[in-house]
Amino acid sequence: MASPEQNFSRLNLELPPAPKPLGVYKPLLIVDSRWVYVSGHGTVQSDGTLIKGRIGDALDIEQGKAAARQVGLAILATLRENLGSLDRIKRVIKVLGMVNCTPDFERHPYIINGCSELFASVWGTEEGIGVRSAVGMGSLPDNIPVEIEAMFELH
Repeated sequence: MASPEQNFSRLNLELPPAPKPLGVYKPLLIVDSRWVYVSGHGTVQSDGTLIKGRIGDALDIEQGKAAARQVGLAILATLRENLGSLDRIKRVIKVLGMVNCTPDFERHPYIINGCSELFASVWGTEEGIGVRSAVGMGSLPDNIPVEIEAMFELH
């Protein structure tokens, strides 16, 4: 059985730089040596810039899903920077996905699948899929299309 780090390597994806907090919060917090809470992450790309735009307006549904995958990569970058390896994560517990979209947009879960599918590819379908919420927002910081926070269990 392949490790999460091996699975990630096989995907041939590039992690963006781990985002630095833009406010008064920690990007990651370990509780009771077992739980890892990751603050809301945005669409940081490999060059440090953000994907911007509202889904249903500037971005279509596929661009939104790709943006959610990029947020997943930013979360992986934070995990790796703070834990040293994705192999320290036992499983995904919860994902909360927030979608910056037009009022008539209804496919929030499809957008957040971009992140959930990435996590399933890294940790497998049993450990990589946890509980999840996907909700629409009237706006998000810096006009990013997706923000995601997550909770993980450590080995």
